[in-house]
Amino acid sequence: MLNQSLKFPKADILVIDDTPENLNLLSAMLTEQGYKVRSVTKGSTGLRGANAVPPDLILLDVNMPQMNGYEVCQNLKASDRTRDIPVIFISALGDVLDKIKAFAVGGVDYITKPFQLEEVLARIENHLTIRQLQQQLQAQNQQLQQEIRDRTKAEEKFAMVFRSSPNPIAIATVSEARFLDVNASFLKISGYSLEEVIGHTAAELDLGKNTVAFAQKIQLLPETGSLYNQEFEFSTKSGELKTILISIELIDLAGVPCALLIANDITERKRLENEFISLVSHELRTPLTSTMGALDLLGAGQLGTLTQQGQKVLSIATTNTERLMRLVNDILDLERMKSGKIFMRNAKCNLADLLITATEAMQAMADKLQVQLIVNPLTIELWADDDRLIQTLTNLLSNAIKFSEPGDRVWISAILSESKTVDGEESHNSLTSSPSYVLITIQDEGRGIPEDKLQIIFERFQQVDASDSRNKGGTGLGLAICRNIVQQHNGKIWVQSILGQGSTFYVLLPLAG
Repeated sequence: MLNQSLKFPKADILVIDDTPENLNLLSAMLTEQGYKVRSVTKGSTGLRGANAVPPDLILLDVNMPQMNGYEVCQNLKASDRTRDIPVIFISALGDVLDKIKAFAVGGVDYITKPFQLEEVLARIENHLTIRQLQQQLQAQNQQLQQEIRDRTKAEEKFAMVFRSSPNPIAIATVSEARFLDVNASFLKISGYSLEEVIGHTAAELDLGKNTVAFAQKIQLLPETGSLYNQEFEFSTKSGELKTILISIELIDLAGVPCALLIANDITERKRLENEFISLVSHELRTPLTSTMGALDLLGAGQLGTLTQQGQKVLSIATTNTERLMRLVNDILDLERMKSGKIFMRNAKCNLADLLITATEAMQAMADKLQVQLIVNPLTIELWADDDRLIQTLTNLLSNAIKFSEPGDRVWISAILSESKTVDGEESHNSLTSSPSYVLITIQDEGRGIPEDKLQIIFERFQQVDASDSRNKGGTGLGLAICRNIVQQHNGKIWVQSILGQGSTFYVLLPLAG
C-alpha cells in the first residue's frame, strides 16, 4: 500500500518553513497520507522550486529570514506559471490583521500554530478538491471557447458560401417546410424578393406542381436521411417552368431541425439532351427499318441460299439490329411520355384480365429459360390504359424471368390496399374499411439488386450490371418507361430486394372511381 502511494501520490505539496521541526512533522504526516512532499527552509528556494516544477499546493510560513511568507506569496501570484497554485499560510501569528494580509496577498487559507494534524489534512484536501474542480472548469471553458470559435468560423464560412454560391440555396424548417433563408441565386431563379419568400412554403409560393410531395420529403428527412439529385419541376414567379436537380441535407440551427436545399438548374441541359436523343432516335429509325427489311429478305432465302456460316452471321446481325430497334423505340416512347405527347387512353378494365394477358405473353420466354411462371389474378375494376399497363407488367415479368436461374419461380399477384404511403408499407385486405388502391407484386428468386441500386434502376440507361445490356439484351430504359406509365396513372412503383435471394417489384394503382 505504501509503495503504491509513493508511486502514485495524491498530490505534490511544497512546504516552505524555516523551522526544521515543523518541516519534519508536516513532511512525515503528509507522506503517510500518500502525498509527495518537497520541503525547503527559505522563501527564495521555494520560489525557484515552484517555478521549476509547480506543485499542486503550497504550505507557507509567514515569519522567515530574508523573505517573509507574504513576499513569497506576492511573487507566486505575480507569475503566470505559479499564480493559480493554492497557498495555505501556517503561522504562529494569530492576529486578525495578519490573517487579512495573508488573504490580501493571495492566500486561500490561514492555519494558526500550534496546529492540529487533522485540521491541516482536512484543509489541504478541501483546497486540493477546489483546485481540481477549478482546473476541470477551466479545461471545460477552454474547450467550450474553442468550440465556439470553431463554430463561429464555420458559420462565417458557411454564410460566405451561402451568399456567394451560384447555386440556388435555401434553408427551411423540417416541421412545416417553411423557408427561413434563401440566397441571391435562389431569388434570381425564382423571381421573388426575400420578403416574399421568408416564412412561406413552396406550396404557398406555387413553386411547382409537386410541392406537396416536396414538403413531405423534407418532413421525412429525420427518417430517410439526405436526398441527392432529385429532379424537380420548378415554377418561377412569372410562371416559367424550369427543371432543377435538388439535394437536401438535414441540419441543426440553434436546436431546430432544418433542411438545407441546394439546387442546380438543368433546364438547358435537359432541353439539349432531349433534342439530341429525339434527333438521333428519329435519324436512326429509318435506316434501321431498311436494314431489318434487308435482313428479312436474306433470312427468307429470296436473295439466294446462305451457307451455315452465313445463317449464323445473319442471326447475329438480326439479333443486334432488333436490340438496336428496341433501344430506339424505347427512347422515343420515353421521350414522348415525358414531353406529354403520349396520353393514357383510360377506360374501365379488369385487372385479372391484364395479369393473365401479361403472363401469357411472357410464357414462351419463361418456358425457354425453364422458369416457372405463377399468376394469382384478382378480379377488380380499374380505370386505366390497359395496353400501357400490360406493357408495364410484361416488362417487369421479362426482367424477373431474365434474371432467374433454370428451375426458379416468378410470381405475379395483386391484393387490395387501403392507403398510399411514401415507403410502400400499406395495410391490406381490411374487412372494415373500403380499399382505395390495388397493389400488384412481381416477385422472383433471382440474383437480387444491391441496396445502392434500388433507386437508380428507375432512371434512364441505368442497369444493375453494365454487362446486362450485352448478356440479357436490355436497353436500360424499361423501368424508366414503367415508372412513367405508373405515374401517369397516379400510381407508384418501387422495389425491395435481398441480394442473392431475389427481388419484388410493387405497382400501386388507384381503383376505378
